[in-house]
Amino acid sequence: MELKIENLCKSYRKKQALKNINITLTEGTYGLLGENGAGKSTLMRILTTCDFQSSGKILFNGEEIVKLGEKYRDVIGYMPQEYNVYPSFTAYDFLDYMGTLKGIPKEKLEKKIPKILEFVNLAHVRNKKVNTFSGGMKRRIGIAQAILNDPKILILDEPTAGLDPKERIRFSNIISAMSKDKIVILSTHIVSDIEAIANDLIVIKNGEKLEEDKIEVLVEKVRGKVWEVLVNQDEFKNLSLERQVIRRKQEGDKIRVRFVGDIYEGIENKSLEPSLEDYYMSVCI
Repeated sequence: MELKIENLCKSYRKKQALKNINITLTEGTYGLLGENGAGKSTLMRILTTCDFQSSGKILFNGEEIVKLGEKYRDVIGYMPQEYNVYPSFTAYDFLDYMGTLKGIPKEKLEKKIPKILEFVNLAHVRNKKVNTFSGGMKRRIGIAQAILNDPKILILDEPTAGLDPKERIRFSNIISAMSKDKIVILSTHIVSDIEAIANDLIVIKNGEKLEEDKIEVLVEKVRGKVWEVLVNQDEFKNLSLERQVIRRKQEGDKIRVRFVGDIYEGIENKSLEPSLEDYYMSVCI
């Protein structure tokens, strides 16, 4: 299975949202990282045919998705960033409604919905109205509707937004459990979530693909450039102007700082093991 993006461009009047994006995706989980406005949501909307490119093409197993039409949409599961549920529906009724819209036969839905509710840990609230759900439960019902049609391509835009740490761990487990035979693409601003779920990373900046590789390969690029220092307020001001500060922690009248870049002369620098956050901050911010 292959999803191939070739020379993809998207313009809105005078703004070019995407510029010559080239990516080839096969089975696995891909993290999509970039600042707000980088073009992540635009790319996802085009991949789901909710929007269309200005130029370039997308191929699924060698055929253009615009020509495949419904055949392509039948293999997609999509959870957009802004996701609303019908408040008067129960969890079961909502999935039954969404399944009908997707063209899934009634008899198949009757067997599938209970299994999916069990899978996303919502079986115990199947008859409760979704307007009583917590933010995390609403995200899980969103995932449930996205996988109703057993998609080959699953696209999740900011799926962990607003989730507490426990819900984020639960979400990570759900995605990991179903990514073996699918192409899963997810974007999130929570770098640790991508590190926990994805194997590959696609970095987008200002509408362009900056880098694409295995996470461990990208992290290695900042090895030997991640440092920790203990500084006073004046030293911190100078440091923050000259280096990319990752994290700071007040310790009495001193500040413990993690930063990426060259060693900072004049004070003791402790070398640290690099992380995905270090890499991301060094190339995107």
